[in-house]
Amino acid sequence: MSTPAELLEVAKQAAAAGANVLAGRTADGLDASNKGAAGDWVTAFDLAAENAVRKVIMASRPGDSITGEEHGTTRPADPTGYRWSIDPLDGTTNFIRNIVYYATSVAVADADGVWLAGVVNAPALRRVYYAARGQGAWLEEGGTVTRLEGPVSGRKGQILATGFSYDPAVRAEQASVLAGLMDGFADVRRLGSAALDLCMVADGTHDAYGERGLNEHDFSAGALIAEEAGCWVRRPRLTSPLDGGPTDDERLDAWTCAASLELSGKFPL
Repeated sequence: MSTPAELLEVAKQAAAAGANVLAGRTADGLDASNKGAAGDWVTAFDLAAENAVRKVIMASRPGDSITGEEHGTTRPADPTGYRWSIDPLDGTTNFIRNIVYYATSVAVADADGVWLAGVVNAPALRRVYYAARGQGAWLEEGGTVTRLEGPVSGRKGQILATGFSYDPAVRAEQASVLAGLMDGFADVRRLGSAALDLCMVADGTHDAYGERGLNEHDFSAGALIAEEAGCWVRRPRLTSPLDGGPTDDERLDAWTCAASLELSGKFPL
């Protein structure tokens, strides 16, 4: 059996490999194409970063299963029960437009679906967020390692972070409930990277984050980081990618949220 600390070291190496690919961004090398929904892009860097992440994981832990945004599911003949969830480039639109909020997200769960370690490596921000279950959440930035403790309770000017669907009809519905969600908050932010939104609740930049319609790879690492920082976290109960993943309706009905405990009642059930 592997410890969360051992798994975290692999996750750090894998996320660093993906982030290193992203750090080589050039406008000429994007090779961007649309995956279906308007605004849902994939680039050559998404694919190369996922390949780099998988290479590290498969070299260190060849018996583990892997589910990734771009290359789907890899399940060994005799799986260990551990499963890695990869988003090689969370915030692809930001990446295309050279907006700094994007990251490689890597997390690992045990056979019961308990998330044990997660890393969000944001190369343009030069930040690495990480957590292992039971060992707190941490930020490496500028050569300094800081323990994360979530947002400051009760402060004035609280900020809500959220996101919106690529689908115009769903987005219109989300916009219609935004005013209600904003009750008690001073302002709203939409960064375009769920992984970083969750991490920025963990580091206290945001006071709360809530969004409908995420995939598991969007929140797997960031939710654990927020949880280990002491935040209240709600993860969607989605069908596992090993079982084909959720339907669109299942995904769109589910909220992913993180906040200080005092704000946990702000989000719909």
